[in-house]
Amino acid sequence: MNLITFLSNLLIPIIIFYIIGYGLLTRTDIFDSFVKGAMDGIKVVVGILPTLIGLLIAIGLLRESGFLSMLSDAVKPLAEAVHFPAEVVPLAFIKMISSSAASGLLIDLYKSFGTDSREGYLASLLMCCSETIFYTISVYFLATKTSGHKAVTGVRWLLAGALLCTFAGLAASVVLTDLLI
Repeated sequence: MNLITFLSNLLIPIIIFYIIGYGLLTRTDIFDSFVKGAMDGIKVVVGILPTLIGLLIAIGLLRESGFLSMLSDAVKPLAEAVHFPAEVVPLAFIKMISSSAASGLLIDLYKSFGTDSREGYLASLLMCCSETIFYTISVYFLATKTSGHKAVTGVRWLLAGALLCTFAGLAASVVLTDLLI
C-alpha cells in the first residue's frame, strides 16, 4: 500500500516535468498553449453557464416540491420486486441529471441508513455504475455549438444507449449489493 501511495504522490510532478520536457524538446511555447486553452475553456464555461444554472434550479425544485418522495412511493412496488429499495430511487433518478445533487442525496441516505446498510452499499455502487446522462448530453452538445465546432446530431440514439447503460449499471449495482451483503 505504501508503494501505491508513493507512486500516486509522484504522478503529478512526473506529468508536469514530462510536459515541460516535451515543450523544450519540440520548442513549443507551453505557456502560450496553456493560455489559449484556458481562454477556450472560459468561453465554453460562459456558454454552458445558463444550462448549469437551469439544471441546478430544476433539481432544487424537484427536491423541495416533494416530487422525489412521490416518485419513490409510486415505484415502490416495482422497485422492491427487483430488490431495489424505494429509498434509493430518488438517487437513481437524480444521478442521471446531476452528480453533485446525487452526492447530496447519497449523504442523506448515509445519514438515514448508514454506510454499511444495504441502502448504503447500493447507493455507493449506483454512484459508480451510472453517469449524469442529461447533464453530459446538454453540456457537451452545447459546448460543441459554442466552441465553433460542427454541431453534433443524433441525440436520440445517444440518449437511448446512455439510458440502456444506466439501467445495466442499476442492475449490476443490485446484483453486486446482493453478493456483498
